[in-house]
Amino acid sequence: MAEKDEIKEPQNRDNRILLRYSIVVLALALVVGGIVYRTFQTAFIDAKEWRKISDKKQRRVNRLVYPSRGNIYSADHKLMATSVPRYYTYIDFKAGGFNIDTFLYSKQNGVDSLAYYLSKRPGGKTAAAYKAHLLKGLNKKSRQYEVYGPKVSYSDLKEMRKYPFLRLGRNKSGFYSKEMVERQRPFGSLASRTIGDVYGEIDSTGVTRGRNGLELQYDSLLQGVPGLNAVRYINGALTNIIEIEPVAGMDVRTTIDIEIQDITEKSMLDMLQSTDAESGTAIVMEVKTGEVKAITNMARIAPGRYGETKNHAVADLLEPGSTFKVASIMVALEDGICQPQDIVETGNGVFKYANRSLRDHNWHRGGYGTLTVEEAIWNSSNIGVAKVILKGYENNPAKYVEGLYKLGLTEDLRIEIPGSGRAIIRMPDEKNWYKTALPWMSFGYETQIPPIYTLAFFNAIANNGKMLRPIFTKEIIENGKIIKSFSPEVIKSSICSDRTLAIVQDMLVGVVEKGTGKPAHSDIIRIAGKTGTAQIAEGGNYRGSGHQVAFAGYFPADDPVYSCMVLIRRPRIGYPSGGTMSGAVVKSIAEKIHSRSIRLDIRKVEADSLAVPFPDPKAGDSEALQYVLSRLDIRTNKSAENSNWVRVEANENNIELTDIDIQAGLVPRVIGMGAKDAVFLLENAGLQVNVSGMGRVTRQSISPGSRVSKGQTITVTLQ
Repeated sequence: MAEKDEIKEPQNRDNRILLRYSIVVLALALVVGGIVYRTFQTAFIDAKEWRKISDKKQRRVNRLVYPSRGNIYSADHKLMATSVPRYYTYIDFKAGGFNIDTFLYSKQNGVDSLAYYLSKRPGGKTAAAYKAHLLKGLNKKSRQYEVYGPKVSYSDLKEMRKYPFLRLGRNKSGFYSKEMVERQRPFGSLASRTIGDVYGEIDSTGVTRGRNGLELQYDSLLQGVPGLNAVRYINGALTNIIEIEPVAGMDVRTTIDIEIQDITEKSMLDMLQSTDAESGTAIVMEVKTGEVKAITNMARIAPGRYGETKNHAVADLLEPGSTFKVASIMVALEDGICQPQDIVETGNGVFKYANRSLRDHNWHRGGYGTLTVEEAIWNSSNIGVAKVILKGYENNPAKYVEGLYKLGLTEDLRIEIPGSGRAIIRMPDEKNWYKTALPWMSFGYETQIPPIYTLAFFNAIANNGKMLRPIFTKEIIENGKIIKSFSPEVIKSSICSDRTLAIVQDMLVGVVEKGTGKPAHSDIIRIAGKTGTAQIAEGGNYRGSGHQVAFAGYFPADDPVYSCMVLIRRPRIGYPSGGTMSGAVVKSIAEKIHSRSIRLDIRKVEADSLAVPFPDPKAGDSEALQYVLSRLDIRTNKSAENSNWVRVEANENNIELTDIDIQAGLVPRVIGMGAKDAVFLLENAGLQVNVSGMGRVTRQSISPGSRVSKGQTITVTLQ
């Protein structure tokens, strides 16, 4: 019986444990089931309610974060254009919480205090004027009333937010700002029409847009990508969180050389002002690369004042005038129509053809008479060139125009500047061709060519016949890393035969050394080129509409590095001349650019007859003096070592330093010292010092070694 009880006892214990375990498992199952149910309910059944609660606690992404626009640099890495944020300031007089009583009557935060603070801003109006201005806005109940006229910087805006009334916050004061971007150019107007402008307003997509020039050409790269900003509740407070970081715009490094640009602009401006011309264009290009190193487009904006208003160099379609004669003769040389020494009879300077009179520029002086073909180019004879072209192409003008096309004059140069033009040279047909078209075309009329196309042609002559595309950009840079580089691009590998090229190159040297281009001749650097003077057509009429004068060429003539084109429109002072006016500008540019490369060997420079072997130092503090002389590698001979003060004596070999004996109670010797050391010693001795003159002490009113009387005045004279 006892054994049965012992067996039953463990069984009962096991049953109780099993029961407890089952209860625990059931309880856990109920908890898990409840969690699953609540999760399901929250995620699906009550989802809409929870989303509403979330929307109340969190504001969605609601603001763009503006990216910084990329910078534009010169070829030598100097900053030419960068963006700076600026702000317009406004008051919304109908803001929901606008406190009109505070605005009108508060002594600390009212309109009087606000007007006083505004009047203290640089260039501001009087407090009374600002008060009248603000009250006017209140009366109008304007929602966008300008507080302060000029745009302000971010630091200025922060300061204004602390002004009376404005510091009450957006709702109570109605004060708010509107951000815009101001494009700043550290080098002012240099190449400004080529660099371009941007629209000041930040558009709805969060970026600024380029208006013209390279700013527009590379707008998509410069503008960057906006980020997104969210406002969330975190720990019961609204917090800005950048959800998508903005991407800064890429930088553009141009081909512009700031120093050459400055030289070009200054040379052009001087000529425009001296001739009172309407406008002027100048371009400098690197011969071997096609890189545009300088470009200026200046027009009269007020009497005697000029500024960049339009990129004439790339946009204007102009009759090129006599610079085009080079192309005409080049075609004739290629076709074997003429040779440089062939004779052309120009007569008295007037040639009648198809019932129209064709004149040379010196017709009123009797003309040139008999010329060779090369002399016709040197002297820019309209008749000489026209007769050569008529001789070869009078019965087949299309062949002449085809020859011009072969020179590459009408090739698409794909200029990077938006709004650029393209050369137009028309082909003969029944609709737009008449008998006088051929001779007039031969010397630069009846065609439309942008100045930069003319320069590309002359650059090809300088570059041994290889025509390059003019380029304005060297690199595109992102976060300091070059992502794209621009290399020289060949438009036409050879514009003509080597023989023709050599002949034309000699002719262009002759223009400057023997012909109409003599004003461009320089004793410093050899220049080659062609002058051009043309009447400007206005309303289909050439009479009384003024002239444009040009010079296109390159330098140094024997080994060209740069090509240059200068065009001046409607000069009002002086006789219109491509040589005297435009040629002189090219000469100035060439000489100044050349001077940058001059390096003198100082070892070969003759010694200055007035030079001295040693400087002439002043007496004074021994330690300071010896330190300076040692740094100048000048030997000294100090005869004594008993004093901190020395006088100086220079001879042919070295500088002798002699101690000055300073004794208490005696007037020290300060002759030969500078004012600083002399005053120190004399005041240290107990004297009052008057100083007269400048330089070194040559006289002291109390003799050295005299007994000092406290408070005594001494006068030292410096020369």
